[in-house]
Amino acid sequence: MPTTRELTVLDPTCCGTGATSSLGAAEAERLAGLLKAVADPTRLRLLSLVARSQGGEACICDLTAPVGLSQPTVSHHMRILVEAGLLAREQRGKWAFYRVVPGAAERLSDALLEPLRAR
Repeated sequence: MPTTRELTVLDPTCCGTGATSSLGAAEAERLAGLLKAVADPTRLRLLSLVARSQGGEACICDLTAPVGLSQPTVSHHMRILVEAGLLAREQRGKWAFYRVVPGAAERLSDALLEPLRAR
């Protein structure tokens, strides 16, 4: 039968009141969605390809070969990046063109650094 032991707190000052504030539920959801969008290596590569494209935009037809995936698979990844607010999509005829949303890099940086700034 397991026994219970009492633990002595050696330094009572180490057991403060804990965190005084945290992310709200809505902000945590937003940040989680943004981080989830870039947590995939293929999506990071696609985001980088668009950001470094000549003229600041890239056609879906130019994104399949560099990542070695089919157009429908690349389109799926691009949709996730668009929904996260990192890329904007414009339809031109049968092709979709993508560009980085202004301020997206800053939002991504803030999302990554926000938990550290709270300290």
